[in-house]
Amino acid sequence: MDEVVPVRRALFSVSDKRGLLDLARVLAARGVQLLASGGTRAALAEAGLAVLEVADYTGQPEILGGRLKTLHPKLHGGILARRDVPEDLAALAAQGIEPIDLVVVNLYPFEATVARAGVSFEEAVENIDIGGPSLIRGAAKNHAHVAVVVDPDQYPALIDQLSTLGGTTLEFRRSLAATVFARSAQYEKAISEYFERGNSVPSTAGECAFPPTFHAQFQRRSILRYGENPHQRAAFYVQPGEPGPNLATARILHGKELSYNNLLDLDSALRLVRLFTEPCACILKHNNPCGAAVAATADEAFELAYEGDPVSAFGGIVGFNRPVDRATAERLCKPGRFIEAILAPGFEPDALALLTTRPSWKNSVRLLDLAAPLGPAAPAPRGFDLRRVEGGLLVQDWDAVETHPDSGAVPTKRPPTDAERASLAFAWRVCGAVKSNAIVLVKGRQLVGVGAGQMSRLDSVRIAVSKAGDKAQGAVLASDAFFPFRDGPDAAAAAGVTALIQPGGSKRDDETLASCDEHEMAMILTGRRHFRH
Repeated sequence: MDEVVPVRRALFSVSDKRGLLDLARVLAARGVQLLASGGTRAALAEAGLAVLEVADYTGQPEILGGRLKTLHPKLHGGILARRDVPEDLAALAAQGIEPIDLVVVNLYPFEATVARAGVSFEEAVENIDIGGPSLIRGAAKNHAHVAVVVDPDQYPALIDQLSTLGGTTLEFRRSLAATVFARSAQYEKAISEYFERGNSVPSTAGECAFPPTFHAQFQRRSILRYGENPHQRAAFYVQPGEPGPNLATARILHGKELSYNNLLDLDSALRLVRLFTEPCACILKHNNPCGAAVAATADEAFELAYEGDPVSAFGGIVGFNRPVDRATAERLCKPGRFIEAILAPGFEPDALALLTTRPSWKNSVRLLDLAAPLGPAAPAPRGFDLRRVEGGLLVQDWDAVETHPDSGAVPTKRPPTDAERASLAFAWRVCGAVKSNAIVLVKGRQLVGVGAGQMSRLDSVRIAVSKAGDKAQGAVLASDAFFPFRDGPDAAAAAGVTALIQPGGSKRDDETLASCDEHEMAMILTGRRHFRH
């Protein structure tokens, strides 16, 4: 069999009509017979293309309100017949069936339907495709002879094959087949999870967010240079259909290939800056913020973030919730400053020109454009937060930081001032991005000291105080979990901290309260912790 297979007959049935007419016109110009059903046929005919209705081709009209239209031997026989098996060709001839060389089908939009608020169970069920999966799986099975595309993004590659080779190669058809089975698995996963969530009939055990079987499917975006360490292999996979802004939807504008560790830090930076409505900048090192601030403008926020710990900021990952303008780029490019990567919801042209031509790091700094506004109103991640362990998978909800943490209970004799409340709210959001045990010190709305990942909360306090130096005087403190002893607040008070925010909940909360009152510190209890292991 010749590896390049010409296309003489093509079957169309698509819900996503992006690029449909461009592809159909190319096929029609090559003399390909077009078969199509329902709305797809109407769209092609309206564009002036000669197209045969599937019902006319099969002799079987659509029935059951459109539920049955493509499940017919004239279609599936034409797709499944092996062109190099004489018995298959004889069977086609006996039944008056013509071979179909190309199948262009995308499935009913089940995922998009059930993602809509208030969608009924009946509507969800009607968006479960039956004929489409059968067509694409049959074509993928017979990819030795049939090409099948399920995504409009594949059309340009198909058109290129037809234009340059006059048909499709076996290698190309095999790659298309792999995509079909991945899409089919993803589709069945979405349906399975919808039913397992109890959206149809309430479970006798009560509804549960976690299905009995957890299905996870991601598409490989890129092979990374290595993992956390050079001896580890690594790749970046993305979740199909996940709304941005996130690392999967970001555009890389400039710089070297992103590493595994870069991606981890960039994700943490994104999670932090999106918590703020005001212009915010943060600097990440080893998956912990070493600088963060909000200000009137993005360039001022970055300068404050950098000044919080300029030693640690060297070689860091920078995140913004505002587009990078010329003023911000100039601050980034100050002499002695080196940045690994910058993530932002846009880069103005003059800022981009400056960042990509600075001699000392013009070829190395990575620039990621989220191409979408950031802030608390941006879409939250869907699904679950996943973490692999040997022998299994840990699954949990995404952690969501309180919108107004400063509205928590105030048990201390002295309530926080308005300025302290603003600083404490900022500190609480930053603290949730720090590895536990986490302590942060904030002055105004500038991060000035971080104690991260310590086995003792007191050690985290001491490290944060040491990092802050003189800036600890008059600062506020946030702790991601309760203080088990009063020694942490005592150490903070000794350094000049005036107020703190923490979840509370320790059996020694009264001792912590006594420490605050003795040192005239104000304290807010949020009632919810934010461990980050």
